[in-house]
Amino acid sequence: MMHRHTAVLLSAVITSAVVVPALAQTAIKAPAADTEQVLEMQLKMEEARLLPLRAMYVRYFQQAYRRYPSIPRGTLESLAYVQSRWSPLQPDTSDQDHAHLRMPPSWGVMGLYAGGGFEDQVGEAAKLLGVSSAAVRTEAATNILAAAALLDAQIRQDHPDAAKAGAPAPEAIRAALMRYAGYAPRDAGVTARSAVDDYARTSFAYDVLLAQDRGVNDRGIVVPERAIAWEQAFDAPQLVTLRAPMVRLDVSKDRVETDAYQVDPISETLQARSASASKTSAAPALDAGIQSTDYGPAIWSAASASNYTASRSAAVSAVTIHTAQGSYAGTISWFKNASAQVSAHYVIRSSDGQVTQMVRNADTAWHVRNQNSYTLGIEHEGYIDNSSWYTNAMYESSAALVRSFCSTYSAISCTSAYSGASSSGINVLATSVKIKGHQHYSGQTHTDPGINWNWSKYYALLNPGSGGGTGTVTYLDRFESTVGHFNTSPSYSGSTTGISTASTATRDCTTQKNGSCSLRVLLKDDTASSAAWAVRLLSGSGTPASNTALTRSNGVVGFWVWSGGSGTSVGLGIDDSDGTERSTSKAITANTWTYVSWSLSDAAQWNAWVDGNGAITASSVKLDAIWLYHANTAYDVNVYIDDVQIKN
Repeated sequence: MMHRHTAVLLSAVITSAVVVPALAQTAIKAPAADTEQVLEMQLKMEEARLLPLRAMYVRYFQQAYRRYPSIPRGTLESLAYVQSRWSPLQPDTSDQDHAHLRMPPSWGVMGLYAGGGFEDQVGEAAKLLGVSSAAVRTEAATNILAAAALLDAQIRQDHPDAAKAGAPAPEAIRAALMRYAGYAPRDAGVTARSAVDDYARTSFAYDVLLAQDRGVNDRGIVVPERAIAWEQAFDAPQLVTLRAPMVRLDVSKDRVETDAYQVDPISETLQARSASASKTSAAPALDAGIQSTDYGPAIWSAASASNYTASRSAAVSAVTIHTAQGSYAGTISWFKNASAQVSAHYVIRSSDGQVTQMVRNADTAWHVRNQNSYTLGIEHEGYIDNSSWYTNAMYESSAALVRSFCSTYSAISCTSAYSGASSSGINVLATSVKIKGHQHYSGQTHTDPGINWNWSKYYALLNPGSGGGTGTVTYLDRFESTVGHFNTSPSYSGSTTGISTASTATRDCTTQKNGSCSLRVLLKDDTASSAAWAVRLLSGSGTPASNTALTRSNGVVGFWVWSGGSGTSVGLGIDDSDGTERSTSKAITANTWTYVSWSLSDAAQWNAWVDGNGAITASSVKLDAIWLYHANTAYDVNVYIDDVQIKN
């Protein structure tokens, strides 16, 4: 039940010369009931505009690898994913006084910084390439070459023969990635830089490696999947802090558990057996090793004391939703910079919903101007004009955090959250709306989270079961615009057997039961194994916190499925209060759409899997995975999944 990987590891496109301007926001007004459809339409329009651009980026990446052979293949695609989600960042420098967080802007698909509090990556790369800074900022091919030149210089510090001997493994360039990140200016003292941004730089390196470990194939963004030997990049305490996929801790004895660390069989991540173990490290210390005392699932990493007030002048009574206009690691680094004069209580990562707390709830973060005294601020990684950042994992994690506020502070009710249509610009809401965006407060100039934040979806996550009524259907994933929760390959889970890592799960708009698209799962045989195929197709990467809460009462979970070959059967995994239960399997007829479902309240339909008891007993549970079964075969099998849902 460990994460898929080989040998020692079990863990888990261009423009012409000039890049197009950043996508402008278009305000689309619609009744709240139509919010989902409007956002879906916006996302499809965004995809259509970006697909030709992203197709060209692929060619530019290949040119950069040929010029800089020291860089492991897939790294540039991953850097672009982490920094921009493959979008051409062109910030409005004429309005930096009102820029969100006053954070240094980043440029181009590679998200390069140009000073202003971070390093001048643009200027440094321009010198290396012998081109103008303007070309680095605005020309896609040059921007990619600039990032490659900067990373190459860092890699060759540790691997001087890489250009001739060949690129090192991705995990072997972790230190180079940390130096490349571009946060604290180079003229800062070494000690000061270390204290300010070690955690941010470590998070950045982890993000880049994680994108490669999972692989990305969505809306024209392709980051090739490549298993990362996590234990070669980070030490055990760092892996616990970063929530990294599982690794072998003792290769010589082929062990995955030690006296100090163990594997969580559900999320397949490393956990410390005791609090003291996570704080013991021979590697550079991470102040994030301390667990948040305000919110258990969060990592604690303090903002600079110069960026918040160590007390409150009013009781906590509201929550402010932000979009950072930057990356997760970059935002963390900025809040640690004493000159930033800005902060938020929490920062949430897009890819997996990881939460870092930077200001205690009892203190006043500086995030919403004249409304700071009574609000809790949450920064979400990403940019308001690119919907790719707003993942299911981010929504789920953010909603879980806010639900904890609702249970802690009597003045904040989750039912008082805004649930209307998203919009651009300033849209002041009544003070009775306690959970709302930065753009919804009076006296503001910032317009986040903006047109792409799905308020009706967020409200439903804050108030699970609010749909009410027997027979109400809640769709978990419809695949109309993204792969949704199913953002890892079929072989990603170590519980999967029999199939090759070449197997894929991608959105497909040529075959579907309802709507326009479905999820195509291409299963390829692992020729080195004669085992029958058992595929744990993870939802939310198998992490309960990244999945939607399901109400057990009268709950029936199901989906439509189509298989291109006979002999396929399917099932479900459900994360219950005592572990994970796995459903009975159901055979499906080949070459036709079949609806399959399981009742959460019928114990006869469930078997114990990991620490479970063979019955769904909790009032609220999470979907862990869809299971696909087939006898071992050398033939490819295509399975299509559509409209994953629960009916109560």
